[in-house]
Amino acid sequence: MLRAMYSGIAGMRGFQTKLDVIGNNIANVNTTGFKAGRVMFKDMLSQTVGGAARPGANIGGINPRQIGLGSTISAIDTLHTQGSAQTTNVPTDMMVNGEGFFVLSNDGGSTLYYTRAGNFSWDGGTGGSPNLKSLVAPNGMKVQGIAVDANGNPINNVVTDIRIPDDAQSFSIDDKGIVSYVDASGNKQYVAAIRIAKFANPGGLLKTGDNLYTSTANSGADNPAQWTDAVAGQKGRGMLIVGALEMSNVDLSNEFAEMIVAQRGFQANTRIITTSDEILQELVNLKR
Repeated sequence: MLRAMYSGIAGMRGFQTKLDVIGNNIANVNTTGFKAGRVMFKDMLSQTVGGAARPGANIGGINPRQIGLGSTISAIDTLHTQGSAQTTNVPTDMMVNGEGFFVLSNDGGSTLYYTRAGNFSWDGGTGGSPNLKSLVAPNGMKVQGIAVDANGNPINNVVTDIRIPDDAQSFSIDDKGIVSYVDASGNKQYVAAIRIAKFANPGGLLKTGDNLYTSTANSGADNPAQWTDAVAGQKGRGMLIVGALEMSNVDLSNEFAEMIVAQRGFQANTRIITTSDEILQELVNLKR
């Protein structure tokens, strides 16, 4: 009976974690580029009260007899399924239609962060002459790009911020992430290609807040054989949709269903503890 009580406690703890994850998913139902999480369970150790025996000439085999000791969390996965597109018509908004992440940095590219949220904008610029303004995320991190030649073709092994002069007449970003602008003289100038990172195991990325991820030992590294491949549409990377944002992939109907399952599971485990307590009380009352 005490085993049942501790199994109930383990079950309550697991379903509480599941409710925590569901609550976070629902809280981020409108977060741009958010990827939902899910909780998976596994059984804990089992106490063997009888071993297995092989069949003999006159008797059949015997299966092992074991008593489970509760459940625990086996994994908290991040589901990197595609979120729906929301059209904004803002020329600096973009989303990756397929696999890949935008790359951000706040220290000149030494430390990299990855995101699916493409709500970018131009900052105020460097203040020099000419004043060069950079494409940045809402937290101020600069969007990383690959340098391009005069025809807009990516140049291998040259990584750069994405900047345009303040006096540019207009700018544009195509579905391959090539950024260009029309200068004060009316000539078209190519700036850079937006860098897109791709990982062998996106589920292994570590969430760091602010819609950001960092790589881990199990995600693999973003080290393309050629940096010219680290752009949209290359080596399995998705194309860009400019003027749109990727919304959260949280499915509210599924989350509410999972919430009901978790709530009932929590209640059932509390019932196990209550029943175990009643049995212990009966044992105490035997002496009376």
